[in-house]
Amino acid sequence: VQLVESGGGLVQAGGSLRLSCARPGFTVATYGIGWFRQAPLKAREGVSSISVSDGRTYYADSVKGRFTITSDNNKDLVYLQMNNLKPEDTGVYYCAAMASRFFTGQLSEIEYDFWGQGTQVTVSS
Repeated sequence: VQLVESGGGLVQAGGSLRLSCARPGFTVATYGIGWFRQAPLKAREGVSSISVSDGRTYYADSVKGRFTITSDNNKDLVYLQMNNLKPEDTGVYYCAAMASRFFTGQLSEIEYDFWGQGTQVTVSS
């Protein structure tokens, strides 16, 4: 059971990218989807998450006002729209699914059960 990310790439500072997270063939009940990122030589950090049931969204302070997470439940897709990108946004972006009904917007990776392989985002200055 795995998630699939897409949409990464190289963009100049100030530019935008939209990442997608698909859950093909997912049969596990999913309560929350989170986006995480890992920069070289740094720990993975939570960026944003969304409740699959009611659409509530959560953001790390570093991306508030610039990133928007949305969900298309009909297609089992979650998007991360990233605007006004900065070089410090560079990293591998992962999406993850939480199968616990106690999802309340957690941005801690230990809370998530299923992960994708990641997609590279590089922001040049």
